[in-house]
Amino acid sequence: MKRRSIVRRAHYTFIVRRASTVVPTVMGLVLVAAITIGLVEQLDSGGDATATSDTPTTTTAWAGLLPKTLPGDELPGAANSPAAKSAPKPPGAEGPAEGEGIGSIEIPKLGLVRYVFEGVQLPTLDRGPGHWPGTAMPGKVGNAVIAGHRTSQNADFADLDSLRRGDEVIFNLGGARHVYTVRKTEIVAPQSLWIIDQTRTATATLFACHPRGSVSQRIVVHLRLKNVTNR
Repeated sequence: MKRRSIVRRAHYTFIVRRASTVVPTVMGLVLVAAITIGLVEQLDSGGDATATSDTPTTTTAWAGLLPKTLPGDELPGAANSPAAKSAPKPPGAEGPAEGEGIGSIEIPKLGLVRYVFEGVQLPTLDRGPGHWPGTAMPGKVGNAVIAGHRTSQNADFADLDSLRRGDEVIFNLGGARHVYTVRKTEIVAPQSLWIIDQTRTATATLFACHPRGSVSQRIVVHLRLKNVTNR
């Protein structure tokens, strides 16, 4: 009897210890699920935009644990971070030097007209929107990626969130006027390096920190080429 009592007591102790390990784990999973659902509901509260909607198509992309690649407004040390590095260039490809003017950008909806410079290092972006080296140039096949400040310096891209599907974004360079239209807008994590991926058609991407005054996310506006006219 005494032996049975000892065995039962040991078995009970094992169950209690096992429960003390499992219960917090289960509760943790439930808490994570609840938080995730809450975030999704908050992001989706505005509803989905359709092709004829007057509101932007906005989704959230989570790219996993990729290296930090996108510059942030007033982010200490960002000039020396991977954000300042170029996208891979094709063999033999050459382009403008960092900080060199390449043309201008117009966004009629925002009343914006700015010079565009080559590069995404902070000293370059402090002067105006910058073209990500190694991505397509505006008007060419591929994805032309343009970065800009949201709050600091001239805050060139302060009102990117006001753009709607079909709004025009115009690049003037190489003696031509390249007219793009807004296709959709996304809010993504800072690690979302995929936004510089190249495309089989002429597209462009504008991005800046989001929300204003924060570097926690990025607002990304996707454009498609509408037409090109010689000046």
